[in-house]
Amino acid sequence: MDTHKKLHLLMQERGWSEYRLSKESGLSESTIANIFRRNTIPSITTLESICSAFGITLSQFFAEDELVELNCELKELFDSWVSLTAYQKTAVLQIIKAFSNNK
Repeated sequence: MDTHKKLHLLMQERGWSEYRLSKESGLSESTIANIFRRNTIPSITTLESICSAFGITLSQFFAEDELVELNCELKELFDSWVSLTAYQKTAVLQIIKAFSNNK
């Protein structure tokens, strides 16, 4: 996977400039500029900051399949899901399936 192409794609999807990426990620403009102009590969720490700005994980960044963004609503759902018991998770899944079948 080409890291630079992926970064450009994510920026293009959001209509972000390098300046906007810098502000959203908390990285300096020179750090972002170096990634693109000097064709440097960002460190894992830098890439984590960039992914956080995009609202994605590192694994999502490197995934070859379609990217699924974890928005605030999904994050809240996942955070709540983790604390459920197996029985509660089964019940929630049944409710979701019932709603899905009611279209």
